[in-house]
Amino acid sequence: MERVTGLPLPEVFNRLRKKVFWPGFGFLYIFIALAIACSGDIGGGSPKDTVIQLFGAMERDDRAAVSHLLDLPALMSNTDEDYALQRKEPRVFHNPEDILDDLTGVGLTKTRWFSMQRVMGRTEIKGDTAFVEVSFIDKKTNVQYYNKFGLHKVNDRWVIYSFKTIGG
Repeated sequence: MERVTGLPLPEVFNRLRKKVFWPGFGFLYIFIALAIACSGDIGGGSPKDTVIQLFGAMERDDRAAVSHLLDLPALMSNTDEDYALQRKEPRVFHNPEDILDDLTGVGLTKTRWFSMQRVMGRTEIKGDTAFVEVSFIDKKTNVQYYNKFGLHKVNDRWVIYSFKTIGG
């Protein structure tokens, strides 16, 4: 069987397959690599990635993602200090929903944190515990609130257990 090209039909398919298969395979490989790189592995990656994901989830008011990035029982047990900044008396959270309300919507902490410039600093990792420096800078008064977010690994992912304010 001959076609207009003058080549036998199987030879046309062989040449066509060589021209289409290899570039197509390359595009498929690139697509798979990008999909893996861009996958939203919440809490995966570095401790700094987890903090960045928390701010993104707070901005989107994504309570499920915020909850997934936090060690809520550990945050509830902290009764010595208030992480909302500029508070003299620490608030006591009675259930995880109180913390999620505070970090999303019009919650006090979200409102205060997002009214300030956020600057991420160094990350210290010691085994399954890490600290990420986060400074909140009040744009009106130029006061800087220096924090070290405490993270630890739970089921091979970083979660935040503390928003400790160091100075301000």
